[in-house]
Amino acid sequence: MEKMPIVNLLEQTRQLSESGQRVRVLWQHPDTLVFIARGREYRSEFHINPSDETMYMIKGEMRLHYRTPEGKEEVAVIPEGAMIYTPAGTPHSPRFAADAFALISERKRRESETDRFHWYCQKCDALLHEETFTVKDYADDPVSKAYDKFFGSKEFRTCRCGEVMAVPESL
Repeated sequence: MEKMPIVNLLEQTRQLSESGQRVRVLWQHPDTLVFIARGREYRSEFHINPSDETMYMIKGEMRLHYRTPEGKEEVAVIPEGAMIYTPAGTPHSPRFAADAFALISERKRRESETDRFHWYCQKCDALLHEETFTVKDYADDPVSKAYDKFFGSKEFRTCRCGEVMAVPESL
């Protein structure tokens, strides 16, 4: 029988905060992936996950920006101690402070699946850029890699309307 881990979430958030890292994977197996995420105050992209996802706010409040099937941006507010379910394929952008923590549960990616990250123009709402990743190990932090690629290119951040998305200071 495989070991059944017991995790002290408050201790894990303290260690994550002290490490300066943004993600701590608690476990990942073929059908499950669970990790703690520390807020990225600069987050602006919409993540399109190939699996269903739940987010539980351990500490702080999350403003989950998401895009409806019609492409309209809406916001769900998840207070501390509350949880939200996000269906697979829903473009979503979890925005919360660096001193806030969420417990994320989803399915580990299958071989043929990719994660997508979309950025939209803040002026005209046109799609600026898409990054895609095949995620074999979530501990590799695909969100940070997507941000590095996107903000490392002025071309990616420049819209047809002429607007250029600024690089966040805290990146």
